[in-house]
Amino acid sequence: MANAKPARKSTHLPTGVERPEHVSATASESANRLHSLAIHMLRQLRREDDVSGLSAPRLSALSVIVFAGPINLTALAAAEQVRAPTMSRLVRALEAEGLVRREGDALDGRVAYFRATPKGTRLLHAGRDRRVAALARAVDTLPVVERRALQKALGVLEVLVSSLARRQRER
Repeated sequence: MANAKPARKSTHLPTGVERPEHVSATASESANRLHSLAIHMLRQLRREDDVSGLSAPRLSALSVIVFAGPINLTALAAAEQVRAPTMSRLVRALEAEGLVRREGDALDGRVAYFRATPKGTRLLHAGRDRRVAALARAVDTLPVVERRALQKALGVLEVLVSSLARRQRER
């Protein structure tokens, strides 16, 4: 392969990962750092969820039901990127714990929708409150100038998330 271009190296990309041709080195390195930071931050904050007694997959499914419900099993499985049988097991467990309830479709008896119960909604919001409080305590330890920089960066991150969501919808 005499015509093959040498792989681009970056100290910020994982070993063996090449930067795509159409992406600048700065964008690639920023994306890599942001990805890593987001994962580490969520892992740290997820520790606050241990109090709920629910597994991460159950909490995630409950979150979709609380914020997007009522929702049918197919849509819920798609939102969680799992197969219907997996989601069916998760929903049955949430039902057994009194966190969601099944409702039939008035027009099609074969379809069921899932809605969060008040208990499920309270549990989910309490977990979010714990995670936000933990993050707020950490933010509060930053010097004022860094808190201001973070505030400005949040606007940029919101634009970035909107852009990612728009690209997903366009696929």
